[in-house]
Amino acid sequence: MSTMHSRAAAGFLKDGSHAQWHDDTLWMVRQKRDRMSRRLPEWEHLRDAACALKMYSNSHLPELLAQFEHNATANGAVVHWARDAREYRETVLKILRDHGAHLFIKSKSMLAEECGLNPYLEENGIETVESDLGERIVQLMHVKPSHIVLPAVHIRRQEIGRLFEKEMGTEQGNCDPTYLTHAARKNLREIFKKADAAMTGANFAVASTGEMVVCTNEGNADIGTSLHKLQITAFGLDKIVPDLRSLGVFTRLLARSGTGQPITSYTTHYARPQEGGEFHIIIVDNGRSDILAKKGHEKALNCLRCGACMNTCPVYRRSGGYSYTYFIPGPIGINLGMLRDPEKYSDNVSACSLCMSCSNVCPAKVDLGEQIYLWRQDLDSLGKADKIKKAVSGALNTVMKRPAVFNTALKLAPMVNHAPRPLVYAKINTWGSGREMPRFATRSFNSLWKKGEVK
Repeated sequence: MSTMHSRAAAGFLKDGSHAQWHDDTLWMVRQKRDRMSRRLPEWEHLRDAACALKMYSNSHLPELLAQFEHNATANGAVVHWARDAREYRETVLKILRDHGAHLFIKSKSMLAEECGLNPYLEENGIETVESDLGERIVQLMHVKPSHIVLPAVHIRRQEIGRLFEKEMGTEQGNCDPTYLTHAARKNLREIFKKADAAMTGANFAVASTGEMVVCTNEGNADIGTSLHKLQITAFGLDKIVPDLRSLGVFTRLLARSGTGQPITSYTTHYARPQEGGEFHIIIVDNGRSDILAKKGHEKALNCLRCGACMNTCPVYRRSGGYSYTYFIPGPIGINLGMLRDPEKYSDNVSACSLCMSCSNVCPAKVDLGEQIYLWRQDLDSLGKADKIKKAVSGALNTVMKRPAVFNTALKLAPMVNHAPRPLVYAKINTWGSGREMPRFATRSFNSLWKKGEVK
């Protein structure tokens, strides 16, 4: 039984050269991460500290969030609370309408993507423009991001060149990355100047100081917040960190893990509104507190949204972000989707080889692969288990529990080497649909061991 993911992945793989390019590009980022981690002797100690800090923060949310609100309010910010996506969207819209805003520019925010902010604002008469280059590209293409850090990583420069010809009047056939970047910057500068308000997401919120911390490489968040008196920042409550000392652990890990940089080009702390302006902070739950009650999945909230798990995942790299049905793809997306709605997003759990590479690279030690394995155990109770896999597993269980049957099967197995190909590669053999089957050895290890031919 094929899943939505497997069918979408098959479509992605039809363009072999593009699929290979996508694989190579993401693996290059993974290699940069490895080089950076090897330069820090304390790398694993930092990961341990990050994991411990996140577990502490997530188990002390009431105290830390109350402390953050107190300090942010003392700094002059206005703090709002949003129970879910609807309250978050409505809060942003009310702030904008109260100030007569019509053109709204925002920097990258996966929370906004999660809560459907952009289409909601557009439906209510607020023109919303993404200022991050990758996000702007996918916005103009009317598609969703395919990666949480590199939203347009799946799009080749030739496609972007044609897009910019249409949207920005760039030179026909010119797809030089530097030229296209300058064209986008010139185009966005005019929008920055005309906009009525600016918004950012947040990588971290510091409880002890009431500060928001935004990590970018383009400076677009800083331009928006510098030019406009009205600033809005929103964050999921899992972004809270206790203090600046804790923050230092995460900033040493974030960029190294996500893009292979020592630190992002801009790490900006926002605490106070501009003189004569307003700074609104929205703290969003939207199901995060429910995750803490999911036994075996508590560490999902440790995620720093660095994307390292996607860069290393052999399935994501070879199937693309759009093969996943949840808006966040890759290993973390599989888990977050299942935590959101296991029946709706259960097809994604098949998009994992259980190689555990995602768990091994996660800077905050989220046990991603292990959690996916747990979700697979729940598929049968959800009525989502593959019938063919269930039948095969049942047959194997029967064989493996009975030594006589097992040894007989070993003796008969080499007969498959001489069976007609259509029989061996029948529809039930999904493994053989995309690869050659290995040949069975004529003599088993058991027989060689008993005769003393191996030691």
